[in-house]
Amino acid sequence: MVNIVPEITRKSIVELIENGERADGRSMDEYRDISVEVGVIEKAEGSARVKIGNTQLIVGIKPQLGEPFADTPNVGVLMTNSELLPMASPSFEPGPPDERSVELARVTDRCLREGQILDLEKLCIIEGEKVWMIFVDIHVLDYDGNLMDAAVLGSVAALTSAKIPNTTVEDDKIVLDEENPVALPVKEKPLMCTFAKINGELINDPSLEEENVMNARISIGVREDGSICAMQKGGEMPLTKEEIISAVNRTIEKTKELREYLP
Repeated sequence: MVNIVPEITRKSIVELIENGERADGRSMDEYRDISVEVGVIEKAEGSARVKIGNTQLIVGIKPQLGEPFADTPNVGVLMTNSELLPMASPSFEPGPPDERSVELARVTDRCLREGQILDLEKLCIIEGEKVWMIFVDIHVLDYDGNLMDAAVLGSVAALTSAKIPNTTVEDDKIVLDEENPVALPVKEKPLMCTFAKINGELINDPSLEEENVMNARISIGVREDGSICAMQKGGEMPLTKEEIISAVNRTIEKTKELREYLP
């Protein structure tokens, strides 16, 4: 009986998609309802809650002073972590990060970093000695598919709204003016769009039900000018060149819609 139910679900979803339909009534390129709220964590310097359908996560921004990497002495640090809370899904377990958590953090980090969301040189305080380190922490609260797009959208919203103390150097000492915080030096606002391949069709923003029966997945990050900054392929089946090009072109259009939700 355990194996029969997924097969029935798979057949139902595949048949709907063959007819150009989806279980929740959306078109192939349609996102579920989206909401973005910033300033949701009082003690964080920046935060955002994102909902895409029933998928929900919170992103917190935590800056701290630290030493730069040796090969980039005049550049600040941006680091991304993710946590899949057990309450978010029966498939999430407590303990060290699993491969899904690692993938989510790495793909989000790549999209933010390669998308040049921050002018990291402006986060340098004393070259070779002190820089701002910006930590992006993603906490998944409810998992109903498509974590990638939600994580990037939430991270961009949180970073855009975050503030750090105004920082100066006087007599070789770092002075932090916490009474007059300043915004992070945001340069770009890269966003990500995910497609699932089911029975030869690429559908945007897959729900968990659709992810469970997909053959492949592709997530594409683009900057505001449409240039690609990240790409992640998942699933067992390959994607054709034509499918990838189609996904890129659709991503450029869909991320224009996603940007309207940013603060």
